[in-house]
Amino acid sequence: MQYWARRLEQEIDGVMRIFGGVQQLRGIYNENRNLFEVKENVPRKLVEKVAGDIESLLAKKVRALKRLANAAEKFQKAHHWQDNIREEDIEYYDSKADTEYDDPDGEEIEREKSNSLKLEFTDDANFKTKVNYSYAAVQIPTDIYKGSTVILNELNWTQALEDVFIENRKEDPSLLWQVFGSATGVTRYYPATPWRAPNKIDLYDVRRRPWYIQGASSPKDMVIIVDVSGSVSGLTLKLMKTSVYEMLDTLSDDDYVNVASFNEKAKPVSCFKHLVQANIRNKKVFKEDVQGMVAKGTTDYKAGFEYAFDQLQNSNITRANCNKMIMMFTDGGEDRVQDVFEKYNWPNKTVRVFTFSVGQHNYDVTPLQWMACANKGYYFEIPSIGAIRINTQEYLDVLGRPMVLAGNRAKQVQWTNVYQDALGLGLVVTGTLPVFNLTEDSSDRKNQLILGVMGIDVALNDIKRLTPRYNLGANGYVFAIDLNGYVLLHPNLQPQIINFREPVTLDFLDAELEDENKEEIRRSMIDGNDGQRFIKTLIKSLDEQYIDEVFRTYTWAPIKSTNYSLGLVLPPYSTYYIQANLSDQILQVKLPNIKMKDFEYLLPNSFESEGHVFIAPREYCKDLDLSDNNTEFLENFIALMEKVTPDSKQCDNFLLHNLILDTGITQQLVDRVWKDQDLNTYSLLAVFAATDGGITRVFPNKAADDWEEEPEPFNASFYRRSLDNKGYIFKPPYRDAGYRELDLENNTIGILVSTAVELSIGGKTLKPAVVGVKLDLEAWAEKFKVLASNRTDRDQLGTRRCDPLTSCEMDCEANNKDLICVLIDDGGFLVLSNQEDHWYQVGKFFSEVDANLMSALYNNSFYARKESYDFQSVCAPEAQSNTGAAPRGVFVPTVADLLSLAWWTSAAAWSLFQQFLYGLTYSSWFQTEEVAGDSMEARETSCIMKQTQYYFSTVNATYNAIIDCGNCSRLFHAQRLANTNLLFVVADKPLCSQCESVKLMQAEVRAPPRDPNQCELVDRPRYRKGPHICFDYNATEDTSDCGRGASFAPSLGVLLSLQLLLLYSSASRHPLPPAACL
Repeated sequence: MQYWARRLEQEIDGVMRIFGGVQQLRGIYNENRNLFEVKENVPRKLVEKVAGDIESLLAKKVRALKRLANAAEKFQKAHHWQDNIREEDIEYYDSKADTEYDDPDGEEIEREKSNSLKLEFTDDANFKTKVNYSYAAVQIPTDIYKGSTVILNELNWTQALEDVFIENRKEDPSLLWQVFGSATGVTRYYPATPWRAPNKIDLYDVRRRPWYIQGASSPKDMVIIVDVSGSVSGLTLKLMKTSVYEMLDTLSDDDYVNVASFNEKAKPVSCFKHLVQANIRNKKVFKEDVQGMVAKGTTDYKAGFEYAFDQLQNSNITRANCNKMIMMFTDGGEDRVQDVFEKYNWPNKTVRVFTFSVGQHNYDVTPLQWMACANKGYYFEIPSIGAIRINTQEYLDVLGRPMVLAGNRAKQVQWTNVYQDALGLGLVVTGTLPVFNLTEDSSDRKNQLILGVMGIDVALNDIKRLTPRYNLGANGYVFAIDLNGYVLLHPNLQPQIINFREPVTLDFLDAELEDENKEEIRRSMIDGNDGQRFIKTLIKSLDEQYIDEVFRTYTWAPIKSTNYSLGLVLPPYSTYYIQANLSDQILQVKLPNIKMKDFEYLLPNSFESEGHVFIAPREYCKDLDLSDNNTEFLENFIALMEKVTPDSKQCDNFLLHNLILDTGITQQLVDRVWKDQDLNTYSLLAVFAATDGGITRVFPNKAADDWEEEPEPFNASFYRRSLDNKGYIFKPPYRDAGYRELDLENNTIGILVSTAVELSIGGKTLKPAVVGVKLDLEAWAEKFKVLASNRTDRDQLGTRRCDPLTSCEMDCEANNKDLICVLIDDGGFLVLSNQEDHWYQVGKFFSEVDANLMSALYNNSFYARKESYDFQSVCAPEAQSNTGAAPRGVFVPTVADLLSLAWWTSAAAWSLFQQFLYGLTYSSWFQTEEVAGDSMEARETSCIMKQTQYYFSTVNATYNAIIDCGNCSRLFHAQRLANTNLLFVVADKPLCSQCESVKLMQAEVRAPPRDPNQCELVDRPRYRKGPHICFDYNATEDTSDCGRGASFAPSLGVLLSLQLLLLYSSASRHPLPPAACL
């Protein structure tokens, strides 16, 4: 077998030496040394510069933010409240006045009449939508009556903000959305643009957005306790479950929470035994488990409160360590549990108690009001479904009191997690600043109400533009994380589906393959340190089929005046890079008598003789129209080059010069190597070269018709893997398990073999290009059989025959009916086989071809396995069981309900709101949040995918083993081929069915429920830090305002209109999508 392996190694090496042209390409680069310089990437300097540039960008936004917040406080203080203000007295642009809500059948739903200003809008490239720079727009939540005195006064004084918005933009034209979110629910944003609402009812409320919540209060430790005693009727219990769901949505990643139910005893509703971070996945567990609550037994408030206080006093866990609160949902009771408060909370009252009376009942609510008032909290009533949203968010006003009373000390700009902008900007972060009410009452007491939160958006793309890209090489990159360890920038931050209701939270250790070194780097970055570390680590290939063990240098530093830290990852071969210097020659390009011939080789009329050229779709010039069609992009590029010189100020000289340099260098490779060789002699379909400069040249031209690799080399898996691995890297066409046989005569299959070109110039090592060949599968399968045989050149095929009973040595050609001979790559994918029926399976994971043999290779340590999770995937919605515990589409009253007067008084409202609640607000109740395009019928949902990759372990020698199959056994030999990513395996064909074994799985699959196990993960929380300031106490706080009933009281006309609209919606055969948000 070692003899066969050497023959295979020699053949591969010979072909690559002849056709790859590595040596010749090195010579071409050396001959053209006068056309380029070798520059150095100095990681610490790069990180320092980029961090400084990002700091400057955000500092400009902070200045605008502070100017707005100060102006808002000044305007509100000077405003005179008007009791008799009328809607026609206020001029403003209602952003929803032009929004049309269509039903699935295309019929327009009648809109409420509006006195909104009529504006004209023009397309704006910065905002990616139509805007009007002369006005701001107003958005008012659907469930708030825009004609109320409070709202009209709010509209009146916030109108003055328009001038400040406009002045800010004059000072900084790069400003994006400037937004004021009011505590009353009014949103005023600039510039004006029509609201982008879903195609039915818009539920956007700025007060429920994470950026508003973060700006309006300090971090929270919250325990939610729910009364599940027998007195809680079916409808009331549903209201409580919905209330808990809504309460959880007011929490962000800076907060910690636990949820418990209680009757005679208290117990957690989920597997979480202590406070856990209120991140998306933990909240999902709560939302799923809350639905399992069942009402029985008697009420014991003492059990519930003692459980809650014990949770808040547990100092052995990670928590927010700021605002502490208990939220109790109940239908009423007599006990005030004063002894519990005396024991746990008095006299300091460090824990606020908020009580919620839920449902229609005649119980005395005085004890609930007393509990809240005696513990610096607030009492709310939730008699019906319509009161939930408002009353589960207004506790934030109470938490904002210490911030307001702290004055300027609390005026801290905070930057949010990444989230999706509701108005079309894509992924953004928002700087937030609280706005305080500075008015005083008649006795000169300071007002303690927060007016709202001011926000300014920064698009992630604007931050990315400040980071280096192409000089870092294909495998170098910049990333940034926040205090939670979530990535702000990272090449793997690519959410497939956008959930408008939640921020995009991808942990650095989930964006990469986690190891101890990266954990320590992450901790250091969160702590605000700078540092550098050279590590050996595992990375996934771009196509996520392979794992490579690589060396990387991580360098990091904090971005001052922000919560972010910046990192740079650089492979050793990217320490240096080429910078073309073509100024003298390139100026000749536009002259009629072109002397710079290299440019001509980009023209399609040269492809037949010089090979097809793909150019990377990069932003070479500002006026260059990008296109996914490479032919069209090339035409756009050539057309632009006829109008401007490559040295034009509107062009990126680095990108453009390097592109033209590599065009010439790869063309010389064609002339010196490829043109003089007959590819058919060696059964090659194509030869190719790809470069850092963005050129991919494929020869001959006709081979480009079957070229399926990315035109951007930095996005091509073969290119990036070749840089990270020594030798020749084989890449078969990927085939999933369901792939079926093709007619090989009409569909030629090619196998890529590539290798990096390593240059050493003046002692500086770099890899500016990758070259390779494309093998004809069918011809090389025949060649493989010959090379893995004992036949010499003198032997004729068919003259030798051995079998297991004779003494002669068997081989892969003469004994292909008895022996399986295969080449498998480092990911476990089949590359070549001596079995003709395997040819159509080339590119499949080998366990799909021979599960028994692949298991043996894994069990004998030829392969190691790495499992990880992709938290950014998208899946088709899972079918819901009609018998499960999920909410029913229609509420069915029980006999007890029918006998209850309370049910009759609320049943009508419930039926009207039923579709509204489950189909719209809670369309993804107790399952992963989902978002859909307006026209999608079966909506896709975000989901977690489990990925498994295989890679070579450290075994590097010839290995023989017997697979024990009971009554029969199976011998196999395996050996790595030197200087390749291939494993050569020879094995007996399976002789009996006992050799069946468990098939190893490689394909990405949807993670089953509770995988990864959040219940275990929360006991090993990742390191994080909350905001460095906390405002949870002020000695001058006035706690006398501590309770009222339901505040959901729009006008009768609005309520009637809303109910009719909801009834109309309930008849729709399509569920409603969740609301978009800012």
